Amino acid sequence: MIDSQNNKNIQNQNIIANSIKKILNDYKNGLIDESKFIEEFKNCYFEDIGFAKIDHHRSLRRGFPEVIFGQNKTLKQIKEIALKILSYSEVLLITRVEKKVYDFLKKDILNLEYNEAAKVIYTPLKISEDKLLEGITIVCAGTTDIPVAEEAAITAYLMGNNVKKIHDIGIAGMHRLINYRDILQNSNVIIAVAGMEGALPSIVSSMVDCVVIGVPTSIGYGASFGGLSQLLTMLNSCSPGIVVVNIDNGFGAGYAAGIINRRINGN
Repeated sequence: MIDSQNNKNIQNQNIIANSIKKILNDYKNGLIDESKFIEEFKNCYFEDIGFAKIDHHRSLRRGFPEVIFGQNKTLKQIKEIALKILSYSEVLLITRVEKKVYDFLKKDILNLEYNEAAKVIYTPLKISEDKLLEGITIVCAGTTDIPVAEEAAITAYLMGNNVKKIHDIGIAGMHRLINYRDILQNSNVIIAVAGMEGALPSIVSSMVDCVVIGVPTSIGYGASFGGLSQLLTMLNSCSPGIVVVNIDNGFGAGYAAGIINRRINGN
């Protein structure tokens, strides 16, 4: 499993390496002049397309390409950024987008999938499930928290992980949570997603010896203040070993879990 993740990182690096070789060969063979050579070489690090500066070098630095935050971007902006990213990476992740964006992109970009709950567009990995890293578990308190949990799950999956998902085990019925204690206790890192009072991460953390990433959601009645109450609950937890991301930030939680699991597995 470790080898599969290493192969994936090497593959992303090879895409950039091959691009650099092509630029050098084109210059050597007189197909491009010096100014074009410098321009193309700089694009391997970041590419300035006016409204965005795309960080192609991120795959080498962090083992995962730049992610497109789709909210408030136009269809054309998302498409242009996506095409540029795919010229250097086989992995594409676009968060916070409606299905109309997927319908627009799939005309020109093959191998795209859309998760309607998470509002995420992504390219599935080209490796089999049995070669993905084990160790990440995502739990969510209620059914209405699933969209944020799915955003976390897809992000962690694209980082090479086989993610276990457990839904609707909030503390209103503790017997449901306890039923999954073996899975929780065998995890390397757990993402706990919760709205309402936001207590799930504290309870989970009290049962395990791994890091728990708390994700407050904006689900709740008036006094939850759009997730602020849940955020404060998680930040003020008396159970050690909890770290907390921003309200509804499934992507951030999935990314952090992916980095932690990669290190634990020796990558």
